[in-house]
Amino acid sequence: MSIERKVQLVEDLFHQLEQETTAFAKVSGMSCVSGCGKCCTYPDVEASPLEFLPWAFHLFLNGEAENTLLKLKEKNSSTCMIYKPLSIIDQGSCSNYKYRGLICRLFGSAASTDKYGKLRLATCKIIKEGQTDAYNSNLEALSKGLSVPIFSTYYMQLNQIDFHLGNIILPINKALKIAIEEVLHYYAYRPFPIFGEKAV
Repeated sequence: MSIERKVQLVEDLFHQLEQETTAFAKVSGMSCVSGCGKCCTYPDVEASPLEFLPWAFHLFLNGEAENTLLKLKEKNSSTCMIYKPLSIIDQGSCSNYKYRGLICRLFGSAASTDKYGKLRLATCKIIKEGQTDAYNSNLEALSKGLSVPIFSTYYMQLNQIDFHLGNIILPINKALKIAIEEVLHYYAYRPFPIFGEKAV
């Protein structure tokens, strides 16, 4: 399968998730605090290279892939390279929000399954403590069938696009690096794509 096709399928999956998370936000009344980037600063965030393939492809089309790869190789911090902090502590934003990964799209807007098979809202302490009533009522609604995106469901769908790239879970900067390398290797002996990008 071509890189272009994989990118298209990942973007289609992201579009599907966007509709689900928007619907969940309306029903749940929960949302991230504006300007908060605390979850992006955690050093142990992990992702698969496949979820950042659209980002890497975007960089390639704009002539930024090789330079970004060099920056990733030189980066010592484990904080996501795409995250841009502000001077205020724990505040910042994604510098390429349109091309953020699946983990970024799910956290705070989805549920994970615990070892007993029970759904748990995957969100942060800031939301739990700052939106306590909404959080508690949604936990109860979840046990009664509240519709919510589920981590494992989306990662299984991602794996179906490319099992190898979708099934490798790495520290986020390593995932970014492999995504860029995948695109650069693919086009090393192939012509530059001549079509325009499709928006997510």
